[in-house]
Amino acid sequence: MKLLIIRHADPDYSIDSLTPTGWREAELLADRMEKLDIKNFYVSPLGRARDTLSLTLKRLNRDAQVLDWLREFPAKVQKPDKAESGIAWDWLPQDWVQEDLFYRKDCWMEHPVFQNSDISTVWQRVTAGLDALLCDHGYARRGNGYQALCPNEDTIALFCHFGLECVLLSHLLNISPMPLWHGTCAAPTSVTTLTTEERREGIVSFRMNSFGDISHLYCAGQEPSFSARFCETYRNFDQRHD
Repeated sequence: MKLLIIRHADPDYSIDSLTPTGWREAELLADRMEKLDIKNFYVSPLGRARDTLSLTLKRLNRDAQVLDWLREFPAKVQKPDKAESGIAWDWLPQDWVQEDLFYRKDCWMEHPVFQNSDISTVWQRVTAGLDALLCDHGYARRGNGYQALCPNEDTIALFCHFGLECVLLSHLLNISPMPLWHGTCAAPTSVTTLTTEERREGIVSFRMNSFGDISHLYCAGQEPSFSARFCETYRNFDQRHD
């Protein structure tokens, strides 16, 4: 089975939809999606994800299932440099990279900064939702891997958000989400592809074949949006610092 995790197009957060650039990106993504044999589409309930997928669905005359657990990862965290709690990522690097606990897949949520957060509850809801979906498609979670109940070569597509994508990847690859949240950037309309590998009968793992692929933008001469990135150098005052 192939699993496509797709980030929404360039967002206009003020209206939970897309910028004019985002609509162009969604159109180019639809050019790519309509060439694929996708068995099922699943989408976040948030407008920016649903609008991104809408052009693909219109082209294909298809429908998608809205899954609440695909919404942007909503857990709030009290970060050291902030007066109020906020999203679980976008920390200043110096506030987390020295903490070894953040890199440990089974222990990262035990750090004191998460103790008054709902992150454990939200994490369990998201990962349980993912595992239930995969089970519906023939793959049941067993420990750190999966059992092939009904092995197949179907392709399913999840249209969601960067923070949530990192949670899904951390669960599938059995790593902490912290290095993914802070060390990767999935540009708007990027496509991340994972494929099952059944090297022994019935025993399955997921391998990530590509992360954040935006070749559909480059092929059309469309520069990727800056969303989710921070300034390349401190003196880039027109780019996001915090």
